[in-house]
Amino acid sequence: MDSEQRKRALALIQQALPDLEWTLQAPKVKRLSRDFHWFSPVLKQQLEHKQADAVVRPRSEEELKVLVKACVQHQLPLILRGGATGNYGQLVPLQGGILVDMTGFNQVLQLGEGVVRAQAGIRLADIETVTRPAGWELRCMPSTYRLASLGGLYGGGFGGIGSINYGPLAAPGNVLSIKVMTMEAEPRILQVPAPQALLLHHAYGSNGIVLEVELALAPTHRWIERLDVFDDFTDALDYANAFARSPGLVKRQLALLAAPIPSYFSHLNGHYQASQHAVISVIAQESEGLCAGLLMKHRGHGAVRQTADEARETNASLMEYCWNHTTLHALKVDNSLTYLQTAFDPANYRRQIIAMAALFGDEVISHIEFLRDNDGNITASGLQLVRYSTEERLNEIMQIFRDHDVKINNPHVFHIEDGKQGEIKPEVVSVKQCLDPNGLMNPGKLRGWDVRDTLALDNDPLLLTDR
Repeated sequence: MDSEQRKRALALIQQALPDLEWTLQAPKVKRLSRDFHWFSPVLKQQLEHKQADAVVRPRSEEELKVLVKACVQHQLPLILRGGATGNYGQLVPLQGGILVDMTGFNQVLQLGEGVVRAQAGIRLADIETVTRPAGWELRCMPSTYRLASLGGLYGGGFGGIGSINYGPLAAPGNVLSIKVMTMEAEPRILQVPAPQALLLHHAYGSNGIVLEVELALAPTHRWIERLDVFDDFTDALDYANAFARSPGLVKRQLALLAAPIPSYFSHLNGHYQASQHAVISVIAQESEGLCAGLLMKHRGHGAVRQTADEARETNASLMEYCWNHTTLHALKVDNSLTYLQTAFDPANYRRQIIAMAALFGDEVISHIEFLRDNDGNITASGLQLVRYSTEERLNEIMQIFRDHDVKINNPHVFHIEDGKQGEIKPEVVSVKQCLDPNGLMNPGKLRGWDVRDTLALDNDPLLLTDR
């Protein structure tokens, strides 16, 4: 469908649904059609001129349902938008269409003993505002938790704060079920339990409209946030590694930041020297006493300390210097930087981290996040900063990592299979065929859809006939 056809279809839909909350002004539509894909100079160039034709903010499932019916009738693409904190252009429309702002779906619907069900548009911090007084908190959330939505985390996220204990979001037991609306002439509402629900996870909202997510929760602790500094990179790495591998030390977050990354944290400058390396940790109050001995052993020094309550009161949590917030802080100081996403071998990550840091020197600066993998192993993922020169050199750097047995989850591509998935997965395509048979959701993002005739697809990937 070309732009003129989309304009005609949009006009007919708007005329039929005048009571919806529409945004049609081109500058606002363009702004709402953006996320943080500009972290990548490659994506920034590729997606610069892509945007929706209109934005709609539905206020109820009924409003969303009539919009879906209209889009299917007129074969107009539909793209979901949450907090817009993603990094891969997940919400950037490749073929125009209607961008659906899901932030009106922002309620916690049910809170039980260690379980919460909430609507997809709710901000993650708002979930914890409800759960924390009852003694529960999220098991996994990105550093953008104050802005990121639950649906956005589900559609495009991986791990984050809490993953040192519970692994990434997709680890068994973290997601319990989802509620989804189909993209059909007569939309259906389906309850999909795990593990089938995870077939819609990290699919960029391309194979179903997630309305609600049911999550397992973690018990709350009195958390202490720390930033400790080291003159030697290996000392910092060994401290973080010992911290990560101490099972009795209760923790929520652990990140290693090689110099000069800490110097990019302008609000913290003055607490340490620009040449020093840092480890940011979130540790339970009852475990903090163990830090003194570990720091002394690894020649570290305390630089910043605050309670989580103090951090919430001032909106200045050290957690917001971790994960991809690190990249954001660095780009504010040096916009020539970009980043990688690497996954180290659980059995060899210390050796790999040291080897790659020595190989690249200042061209690739180590930012390491410690977490558990889906099998429960302590491991490390890199969100290294890269001094960008050319796309060719960036691809060369990623290949060098691969040649050293370090996996790359390429953050400089917008197709789902080219990034974290790494391959066309027939089961993910099967879900799209089941829930979005016309291929109208986020079209262009799922390579497998264009070759679905060559794949062995499951007609019932969500086991709906067994329900």
